[in-house]
Amino acid sequence: MTDLDRSSVVEIDTTRPHPARMYDYYLQGKDYYEVDEVAAANVEKVHPTVKITARTNRYFMHRATRYLTREAGIRQFLDIGTGIPTRPNLHQIAQEVAPDSRVVYADYDPVVLRHAEALMRSTPEGRTTYIQADVRDPKSIIESERLRDTLDLTRPVALSLNALLHFVPDEDGPHEIVRFLLDALPSGSYLVLSHCTPDFEPETWANVVAVYRRGGIPAQVRSRDEVLRFFDGLEFVEPGVVVAHRWRPDGTALPEGVNDASVSIYAGVARKPST
Repeated sequence: MTDLDRSSVVEIDTTRPHPARMYDYYLQGKDYYEVDEVAAANVEKVHPTVKITARTNRYFMHRATRYLTREAGIRQFLDIGTGIPTRPNLHQIAQEVAPDSRVVYADYDPVVLRHAEALMRSTPEGRTTYIQADVRDPKSIIESERLRDTLDLTRPVALSLNALLHFVPDEDGPHEIVRFLLDALPSGSYLVLSHCTPDFEPETWANVVAVYRRGGIPAQVRSRDEVLRFFDGLEFVEPGVVVAHRWRPDGTALPEGVNDASVSIYAGVARKPST
């Protein structure tokens, strides 16, 4: 069953770039506008391997989802900052392993909603739901009727925050947002998180951040220590927080040119322990 919320659709703003549509450009999709292409091309000028970053992050999501369904027994996922659907999506990965998996997607870009109906097709045994919501208002996500109708919050949930929080600057309280979301989930839940970092090429990433900010997009990359803070109080799945291509590689061919600097995105999975 697939369930979509169109109650809060707003007009798509094509005058300013949007990170979800720029990400679609990096993944060589087709659901972006000229303003997004221009901004993304400017990022590529200062960070020529940004498409490697995006694709490697995508492969991390695939591996983490398979781990959670196959090895951790997770059947419920909350994916915030979904982005424009790109096959295979999280629910397709999860439901391939466990057809009864349930997935709630949340994003605030209406262009994501526009494509959700065609691409977010659940198995008969499972369910997918889309909520148009902003991670900076986590209460609206957790208290959504559609989330409550889809997920059982007395059972473990995997909270997926992939390539999202580098668009939440410190003044918006990203660590507090993650803590609020985790507090709403029971013991045995997991946090799956990836986050761009300047650790390997600080000048490059200063330039990337500048491009985003010129486009009106808040951006803030973080060091490994700052990324580790998102996992405070959780139990890491090995190997902990590492550059994305180093998280449990499964032999799948990676993009040519992958190394720590070309990827520059940390990734990790951790479990909320029993209290």
